[in-house]
Amino acid sequence: MSLTRKMLKGMGLTEEQADTIIEAHTEVTDGLKDKLKVAEDKVSDYDAIQKKLEAYEAKGSDGYEEKFKKLQKDFDDYKADVTAKETKAAKEKAAKDYFEGKNITGANLSIAMRGARDEIGEIEFDDKGKIKDTSKLDALVKGEFASLVVTSSTRGAQTSTPPGNTGGGGKMTKAEILKIKDIGERQAAIAENHELFGF
Repeated sequence: MSLTRKMLKGMGLTEEQADTIIEAHTEVTDGLKDKLKVAEDKVSDYDAIQKKLEAYEAKGSDGYEEKFKKLQKDFDDYKADVTAKETKAAKEKAAKDYFEGKNITGANLSIAMRGARDEIGEIEFDDKGKIKDTSKLDALVKGEFASLVVTSSTRGAQTSTPPGNTGGGGKMTKAEILKIKDIGERQAAIAENHELFGF
């Protein structure tokens, strides 16, 4: 039942009172109509969003979850590979430094590095980056690699075979140098007369 002027006059209200009530009633109903319109728009928006959501759910993830997992695994594998290579390089450098410290150098060092692959792979470092336990490497140096250790000693001239006198000039011929039997003396003579050998 709606509020009308006729009904208000029937209640014994004056024309002026009826107008005031109708005016107030109109303001209230117009405000309610505006709120209703806003609510209807929101319901309409909600319905549209709900339909989109249902469409996405029906479509599924389009394999993105699997793609993400594969990318994550590839990245983790790459990271592990890089870490393994860096660790291997650090172990090899530490072993090389260790062997050089034990006078295993040059071609002998290459032999030692190849022969100690397993021991190098087992190397662990302390918090200062040094090899924790060198006992296995020590055993190799004292055992299998003993012949690879370069030993050098300085000897004086042998009085039984003194070096040849070259007239005080210190220069020898290439033939004279090559005739020297002692390797150490021959190398010293070659170093003193290096221009004869093209160095």
